[in-house]
Amino acid sequence: MTTADLTTTDRIRRNPGHHRVLTGDRPTGPLHLGHYFGTLQNRVELQRLGVELFVVVADYQVLTDRDRADNPAEHAENLVLDYLAAGIDPDRATVFAHSAVPALNQLLLPFLSLVSVAELGRNPTVKDEIAHSGRSTVSGLMFTYPVHQAADILFCKADLVPIGQDQIPHLETTRTVARRFNERYGPVFPQPEALLSTAPLLLGTDGGKMSKSRGNAVPLGATEDDTARLLRAATTDADRRISHDPEHRPGVAGLLQLAALCLDRTPEDVAEEIGDRGAAALKRLVIEAVNEYFRPIRARRAELAADRGFLRDVLHNGNEHANKVADTTLAEVREAMGTV
Repeated sequence: MTTADLTTTDRIRRNPGHHRVLTGDRPTGPLHLGHYFGTLQNRVELQRLGVELFVVVADYQVLTDRDRADNPAEHAENLVLDYLAAGIDPDRATVFAHSAVPALNQLLLPFLSLVSVAELGRNPTVKDEIAHSGRSTVSGLMFTYPVHQAADILFCKADLVPIGQDQIPHLETTRTVARRFNERYGPVFPQPEALLSTAPLLLGTDGGKMSKSRGNAVPLGATEDDTARLLRAATTDADRRISHDPEHRPGVAGLLQLAALCLDRTPEDVAEEIGDRGAAALKRLVIEAVNEYFRPIRARRAELAADRGFLRDVLHNGNEHANKVADTTLAEVREAMGTV
């Protein structure tokens, strides 16, 4: 079998030190259980395997769909807190903020010259974000969001990007930017691959996608009492027989999925256990499963939260390393473009 025949997962396991991953989140509020099972768990596993992680606190990207960033420094610290509580090791991962790495953002200028307005306008993810923004006008930052993401990924020459299916168009923009830059100026950048998440979509307490902005999420750092309160209020239905039917019973299916993830079982198995005891019994089981699973993570989070200086140090050290990497990449770009 050749290297080309191996799956991405096989190649990571065979030679984890050969890969670099870029991932991150916007600091708009606390991370929730959907983030944990959708991305955080996978980041910790990649780190455990020996893959080099760059984790961006995407504070500039907060401005894509709002007039100003609300308490950006506080949200950035809390994001670092959630990362560390979930298992990200700052001695093995680079956690940094957009706004603290000027050379990364300077890459946006030459990168914008490599894509057309029409190509940006056709990006289905951007079109969907614009449609759901509720705004009558669109900022240039939102319109060029995929190119800014390209700068995030390519400044550290990441070759793997963990994403969901809906973010593939963004990664294609990054690959286009890398390819066109290399064709025009010479080989500088890799064309990163998608590391598609295998985690199931975790629904919120209203049966829709769990989201900070929709008010249907259980925060990672919620207390056990708050977790119980939020989950007791989750949308279900009047059918006492519990079954896993995501299409027709999204609220019940979401609770079953959450319990299954915490208990390492299948949603169908959990549904069979509840049987005809109804939604109240299901919610009791989910509350107990969630609180038991996240108890050590929340204890670690509370311990870390008591030392805000340490969180700031983690971000400061990550910013320093990211700046060194970005400065080196920008110097290569200038050399290739002949602008030194």
